Amino acid sequence: MQNRKKVLILASLLFAACGSDPIQDAATSVTDPQEPAAAKICNSSTSAVKGTIIAKFNEEAIPVLEEAAARQAATRSQVTRSGIQRVDEIFEELHVSSFKRVFPYAGDREAQTRAAGLHRWYVLTFDEDQDLDAAAERLASVAEVSKVQFSVELRKAYDGKAYPFTGGAHGETRALVTSDFNDPNLFWQWHYINNADAAIATAARVGADVNAAPAWKLTGGNSQVIVAIVDEGIKYTHPDLAANMWTNPNPSPEYNNEDIHGYNFVDEGPITWDKRETSISGEELGDSGHGTHVAGTVAAVNNNGIGVAGVAGGTGHNDGVRLMSCQIFSGSKGGTDLIASQAIKYAADHGASILQCSYGYSGNDISSDRMYEERSPLEHEALLYFMNQKNCPALDGGLVFYAAGNDGLPVSQYPGAYRDFISVTSIAPDYLPAYYTCYGPGCNVAAPGGETTGQSGGEKAGVLSTLCSEISGADYGYMQGTSMACPHASGVAALGLSYALANGKHYTREEFVSMYLTSVSDLECYLEGTKETGAVLNLEDYRGKMGTGLIDAYQLLMQIEGTPCLKVPTGSLQLITLSQYFGGSANNLTYTGIEMSKEDQEKLGLPSEPEMYNGQLMIKCMKPGVAHITVKAVAGGNRPGSATIIGGIEVTKEFAIIARDSGSKNGGWL
Repeated sequence: MQNRKKVLILASLLFAACGSDPIQDAATSVTDPQEPAAAKICNSSTSAVKGTIIAKFNEEAIPVLEEAAARQAATRSQVTRSGIQRVDEIFEELHVSSFKRVFPYAGDREAQTRAAGLHRWYVLTFDEDQDLDAAAERLASVAEVSKVQFSVELRKAYDGKAYPFTGGAHGETRALVTSDFNDPNLFWQWHYINNADAAIATAARVGADVNAAPAWKLTGGNSQVIVAIVDEGIKYTHPDLAANMWTNPNPSPEYNNEDIHGYNFVDEGPITWDKRETSISGEELGDSGHGTHVAGTVAAVNNNGIGVAGVAGGTGHNDGVRLMSCQIFSGSKGGTDLIASQAIKYAADHGASILQCSYGYSGNDISSDRMYEERSPLEHEALLYFMNQKNCPALDGGLVFYAAGNDGLPVSQYPGAYRDFISVTSIAPDYLPAYYTCYGPGCNVAAPGGETTGQSGGEKAGVLSTLCSEISGADYGYMQGTSMACPHASGVAALGLSYALANGKHYTREEFVSMYLTSVSDLECYLEGTKETGAVLNLEDYRGKMGTGLIDAYQLLMQIEGTPCLKVPTGSLQLITLSQYFGGSANNLTYTGIEMSKEDQEKLGLPSEPEMYNGQLMIKCMKPGVAHITVKAVAGGNRPGSATIIGGIEVTKEFAIIARDSGSKNGGWL
């Protein structure tokens, strides 16, 4: 009985189909729905894939659908009928060639799939000459169908250009960048360590980076953390990526055992990354290396003596986070919310805890969370499912990152704008918004996305990462976009989870996101005046609209460690109130000492040792960087108690000093 039940479930999930014979004993449908058919249609057929409709059936209809699929599987290779009479009449009229569950049988995760209602989503394909709207209306008229959705096209959040890296260590970069890693081209990755090298851009500013170098001294990543790259396929044989690719310990029969490092959801087969074609007009179309570039920013292998570094690529001891390739673009095909939803569900079921998505909708006119939920219910439900999976021991859920968009609009694109997802804006090496970035409502945090246009260094002001030599002729190159900013943000989150694992910490999703979004450097001090690169920007328009600030990896690790961060601008004497750390009477306490190593003092360029003044830490940093300082005070008296003296208890607090270059008095415009 158990085996027969398993066969029925598996059979109901078989994929493609082409026959058109009706099921003779089809169930009778109730043809008087309780709500108008039009109310069930979720979105518009504009930018929709022809010959495809997605439908969500009522729970009561599911046993009929699964039984019909099992019967067909026993007599034919493909499923084309539902077993519901009225539905099958529509299928016959449309010449349906395939009818299957959107999300295949999930093995150990099948119970969770059903609890989330994802087993109720089905996709049918039919003759592309059929009128999509008419087909949707017909299907929506059936009572057993609760929702009908078109499959909408997506687009990558970058400008479509890649600039191959030609090598050469010109300018000051090599001398300016210091790191423990031996990746030879790390010195061109200003987005990790920016010391204002003029070879990158004459307008470059120190600190316009994710502050990776001090973070790497604490962790480079952890292989238990899996980041799913929902994008073009990753070149998993790339010499700077191969060691950090996720490998499926149990390739799945429902994916033809071909999901080794992920899966190609477009072609339903192995991952690809080098499909190109020429259009009738002579335009080059197809793969661009986008997914490989994004993957390299997250976790190119660090300290391996070749190429570039990744934010969470490890320390050279097989400790980088793992990259799962969830391919939704292949050549000139793919990129729909149907395919993206399947990829997201796969990532959730195969252990990913971070979802990296540098795509959005074409011609997006969604303007609220409710509108997104109503128009994109399939993708929304898949994303909620991902967030509810507990795939990392340090986190009670999953994290979703999206690029904010490259249209320069004062609002984030969806899905990123949705309240539970982290939408990432883009800055250039000048610490200013990139000319293309979206900003405003829905945008949560900023990260380096680069500018290959308008900066004096040309493409070097873009983001340097891994590429596909089959397409670009080089293994490394530059791109720009919120697509490039997003993997910096997700990579920092991966570092954070890695450090939490190392410290035995566990967080709810909300706790971690709160720490993450407050681990930032200030952008506001620079937003005055104008900027002209790829476009003319009035910088005041961006105030309070780029997210909480520029993501800072070291600050996140300090929050996880429990070490408070004191943010200090360079170049001027600062008095830092310590009341929140020593209590409301901090100015009346007796401070018994300040400890800061000579090495750290030199690192920050302190002209004199720090002191306490009226409960405030008095310090002047002339150089940007990070250091640790310990402050001691007495609670309950003027001195600590001893065997012979009544006194107080000595309290010791350790702080991380994060010194960054401050903006000029006119707000940072130079």
